[in-house]
Amino acid sequence: MLSRTADHLFWMSRYLERAENLARLLDVTWQYTLVPLSDEAQRQQWNAVLVLNSLEVPFTAKYAEVNGDSVLRFMVRDEGNLSSIYACLRMARENAHAVRGTITNEMWETINTAWLELREQSYEQLVVNEPGEFFEWVKARVSLLRGVTSGTMLRDEAFDFIGLGALLERADNTARLLDVKYYVLKSSDDGTSDFYAWGALLRAVSAFEAYRRTFRSSIQPERVAELLILNGNMPRSLAFCLEGLVKTLRRVANDQSTETLRQAGRLYATLRYGRIEDFLQEGLHEFLTDFMKHIYALGDRISRDFLVV
Repeated sequence: MLSRTADHLFWMSRYLERAENLARLLDVTWQYTLVPLSDEAQRQQWNAVLVLNSLEVPFTAKYAEVNGDSVLRFMVRDEGNLSSIYACLRMARENAHAVRGTITNEMWETINTAWLELREQSYEQLVVNEPGEFFEWVKARVSLLRGVTSGTMLRDEAFDFIGLGALLERADNTARLLDVKYYVLKSSDDGTSDFYAWGALLRAVSAFEAYRRTFRSSIQPERVAELLILNGNMPRSLAFCLEGLVKTLRRVANDQSTETLRQAGRLYATLRYGRIEDFLQEGLHEFLTDFMKHIYALGDRISRDFLVV
């Protein structure tokens, strides 16, 4: 496969995954701030969205105050914010357009239709009346494309590079979300709101029901971390993502990618044979920070080995 084609497919997938992850995060943040909270607690929740996406500086350059309206405007449809849902879907569509001959007609129609629907609506039309409906729309469109891709695309290298992009983006998002939220929530448990806070974190990665089925107990921070890091059956866990990355890298391997596969396998082995007790004892923040560094390095190596640089 031409490296330029692989590059477009890889980034199309990453941008779509990123848009869905943002919708999940904004949705659970919005829902959580509907419960009685102090003004400072509300600000902290919305500021966490910016911290999670490393957007504090560009946000403060445009908005004077961190609150629900300003963060939603910035993260949903601010055309100048390249990490907004609007920008992610636009760039996903642009990458898909560049490889229309490689993806199926059904995939193109799904991406293009979603972009056209979004482009025609203002922020007020999208969010002000009922933010939850918009976030569900984003999640549904990305899930629809995921299903269309699975149901119509040949299992070849093009399919594999789409998978690589999604798994890398998902692993990074889960690690960031857990890193930012874990200690904030753990240190602020007050017995009443902790259930809603931890439930919101699990719902952000569609893991609330999975937690109940796995542990059959009240929500505990250590078990949340275990589920999202080590459970290989949870589609958004770090272990699940790394297992998929290793398998996919084996399928697309070339003469340059031996070291990339080795590093991915080593990171996966840490998760497969690790224990949550050890990670917590050493420091979860330190573990997740190190994990994210390895994910960034893997993304760079994949770009050098396979894609246009």
